[in-house]
Amino acid sequence: MYTKAEKTTEFIIETVAPIFNKNGYAATSLSDITKATGLTKGAIYGNFKNKEELAVAAFTMTVKSMLRRITEHQSLSSSPIQKLFLISDFYRNYYNFSQELGGCPVLNMGVDAKHQNSALFNYVQYTINKIQNNLALLIDQGKELQEIKPNIDSQLYAKRLYTMIIGAIFMTHTMEDNSYLLQTMDQIDTMIQSELNL
Repeated sequence: MYTKAEKTTEFIIETVAPIFNKNGYAATSLSDITKATGLTKGAIYGNFKNKEELAVAAFTMTVKSMLRRITEHQSLSSSPIQKLFLISDFYRNYYNFSQELGGCPVLNMGVDAKHQNSALFNYVQYTINKIQNNLALLIDQGKELQEIKPNIDSQLYAKRLYTMIIGAIFMTHTMEDNSYLLQTMDQIDTMIQSELNL
């Protein structure tokens, strides 16, 4: 059971997360936050030490929501190699999903926070490492189950896969053309089939 303070904190994070994601850290003002939430400056800072702490909480919530959807989609199979195919399948529909969030949180915050906010930028790097490590773990599991070639460098392929995904997301959002994601996911499927699949 949530306390009133916990409910308020959650309400603030959920309300401002898309604003931070769309506008960026520097461009999101306190007046944007108070206007969106209908709360006073005192109420905001009664729940968060500063704007930075709120931005990190908002980014964390947005990324968790995204990763939860990927995990749910991957649960359609117990096979590691099939889970890799399910990741590319998920990202085929990512453009529409990320539009609801105000864009891709990892990409948006990574670019925005690089020169604006080191704490937020460090958290983006942590998130990218976590995603890549999860991909590498999946490849390792595939090797153990003899679904993936044993000589594959798991970290190298995890970085390669995620680089292709993020690049395609950037081009899709910048050009407002989902074909970049669709074509890249086809390339990833081909790579999984020809280079990883045993």
